[in-house]
Amino acid sequence: MRPVVVAGVGMIPFERRDEDSLMDMLATAGLNAMDDAGLGDRPIDSVYVGNMASGLFNHQVSVASALVDRLSLLPAAADRVENGPASGGSAIKNGFLAVASGFNDVVLVVGGEKMREVIGPKATDIVACMTHPQAEYIYGVTLPAMAGMFARLYMEKYGVTREHLSMVAIKNQTNGLLNPYAHIQMKITMEGILSHPQSHINSPVVADPIHLYDCCPVSDGAAAVLLTTEEIANKLKKPLVTIDGIGQATDTHTLQERSDPTDLKAVTLASEQAFKMAGIKPKDIDVAELHDAFTILEIAESEHAGFFPKGEGAKALERGETQIGGKLPINPSGGLKARGHPVGATGVAQVVELVWQLRGEAGERQVKGAANGFSLNFGGFGNNVLAFVLRRKS
Repeated sequence: MRPVVVAGVGMIPFERRDEDSLMDMLATAGLNAMDDAGLGDRPIDSVYVGNMASGLFNHQVSVASALVDRLSLLPAAADRVENGPASGGSAIKNGFLAVASGFNDVVLVVGGEKMREVIGPKATDIVACMTHPQAEYIYGVTLPAMAGMFARLYMEKYGVTREHLSMVAIKNQTNGLLNPYAHIQMKITMEGILSHPQSHINSPVVADPIHLYDCCPVSDGAAAVLLTTEEIANKLKKPLVTIDGIGQATDTHTLQERSDPTDLKAVTLASEQAFKMAGIKPKDIDVAELHDAFTILEIAESEHAGFFPKGEGAKALERGETQIGGKLPINPSGGLKARGHPVGATGVAQVVELVWQLRGEAGERQVKGAANGFSLNFGGFGNNVLAFVLRRKS
C-alpha cells in the first residue's frame, strides 16, 4: 500500500447552528480542508461523507452527491458512509483505502451532522435507533441508559467513583476552554457538580450513575480532511502527517448478551490492529483523542486501547497523567464532552485535532513534542469501533 498523507484539515465550530443547513456546514468544512492543503486546481477524485442520520434529522439524503455539486467538484465519485457515531471514522477508512490502494490520488473526507434541528428528546430517540430493535429499542433503551448500566458495572468491578467521572468532565471542559471550535465553553468544579447544595440542580441524574456533566452535548458541526499521496503532499510544503495504522472491529450488538459487558472487545481489537499496522505500541503515543460521549468511556477506552492496565485508567487520571502536559494527554481538544458530538463529524474531528497537534498548530492546548497520535471512534455502544494511528514525518 502507498503511504497516505493528511494534507489538509478543516472544521467549523461545533455549537447550535440555526443559521446553517447541513450542506452549508459540510461545504464550509470541506473548503477549509482544501484551502489548508493548498492543492490549487488539482481535481478531487472522490468524496466520502460521514453522516449518521441526515434523513431523520434533516429530511435530506444523498448528501455526498449534493456536496460534490455544491463544491463544484464534479465529476468526482461520491459516497455517504454510515456507521452510527463512528460514521466519520468509517469515512476516513474508506478514503484511506482509496488512496493507499492507488485507486485515487486525492480524496476529500467530510463528516457532519445537524442534530439541533429537532428537539432534544427526538434527537435522543434518533440516536437510539442504533440499538437492537427487538431486544433494546422497544423497551425504551437509549444511549445514556446504556452508559448508565455500563458505568455501574465498571465502577463496581474496578473501583471507579463518581469523583473519577467528574475528573474527566472537569479536565475535558477545561481543555475545551482552549479550543475555539468547542461547543462547551464553561469551567466546572468538583464542588459545583458533586458537593454543592445545588449540585442536584447543576448536574441532575440522567441515567444513574451518569449525571448531566457526564454527557456530551447535542451539537451541530462538521469537520474535513484531505487525503493524498506522499508524492503530491511533498509539493504542498506542509508538515507531513501520515495515517500509519487503521483498525476496525465489531462486537455483539446487544450489551447484555456479551459474555462480560464491561469488556470492550472491539476497542481492544481495533486498537491492536492499528498499532500493529503502524509498527508501534501504545507507549509510543504522545497524544490521544478518545470517544468520551460519556465520561466513563474515556476511562474504559484508555484501558482497552492498551494505555493502562484494566482498573488503572482512573488512577492515571488521578495522577494527572492524562492532562495536557501529562504522560499521555487525552482529549486536549475537550473531547466529545466539551468539543461536542455531531455524530457523523466526530471521527473526522478527532483526526483533525491530531493533525493540528502533530503539526504543532494547536495553540494554547498544544502537546509539546507530539509526534505520534491515536484516535478511537466508538460506534453503537462499542459494537463497531475504529482506531487510527497518525505520525508526523520528520
